[in-house]
Amino acid sequence: MSTRQTTPIPDENGPALAIYRQFKGLIVSGQLGAGERLPTVRQTARDLSVAQGTAARAYKLLEREGLVVTRTAAGTRVADSVAVLPRTVVQQVRSLVEASRAADVGLDQLLDVTRAVWQTNATGAAESAIDPMGAA
Repeated sequence: MSTRQTTPIPDENGPALAIYRQFKGLIVSGQLGAGERLPTVRQTARDLSVAQGTAARAYKLLEREGLVVTRTAAGTRVADSVAVLPRTVVQQVRSLVEASRAADVGLDQLLDVTRAVWQTNATGAAESAIDPMGAA
């Protein structure tokens, strides 16, 4: 059981809490990997059309919960201890999704191939033994 305490903000439906929830969702779902840098508070405020103080409150909530670490020169980054996936894996997944979309490959087809490659690598079988895409 976690001993972390979440720090509620006065307005339960306020924009700071919404920003906090959005980033928390990205972190716990693995869409933001360990060590990945969040936008600056200023950039987040600009992107979401909120005051910088509102964005800063959201970042403080993330930091208090241990989801992010803020350092002056390095900015705010996803804490290594809470990330589902390492940053390099998240980056590779994003690249794979972009390439698949560009090639008009559907999600189910991509997942089938990913599973086949995963199983092939796990069993040590030759890569050429399975070619679910039918490519030569």
